[in-house]
Formats: sequence, C-alpha cells, structure tokens
Amino acid sequence: MAKVVNLNKARKARAKERARAEADANATKFGLTKAQKAIERAEAEKARQMLDAHRREDDDDT
Repeated sequence: MAKVVNLNKARKARAKERARAEADANATKFGLTKAQKAIERAEAEKARQMLDAHRREDDDDT
C-alpha cells in the first residue's frame, strides 16, 4: 500500500529546503568569517587611532 503524502506539507518542505540552499550560497558568496570580521575591525580601529594621533590641535577657538 502506498504512503499517504500531504501535498501542502511536501510543497512547504521543498520551498524551505530551496530557501535554505539559497541562503547558504549567499553566505559563502558574500559572508565573512568571524576571524575576517575581527581582523577588519582591528584594522579600522588602528587606522582611526593613527589618524587621531596625527591630528593637530590649534589653540585658536575659531
């Protein structure tokens, strides 16, 4: 005897799997790893500190 399949559930499961596959593809295409994000933040902070260190402060209030 054949197994009864709820077509609505099958359709939703297929759509969910397709969306998950697309999300995984986008994550590998556009995403950065946690280590890469940390390096990027550290480089930005270092550049900001270097810029602040070279800033001239004038005694003039104008």
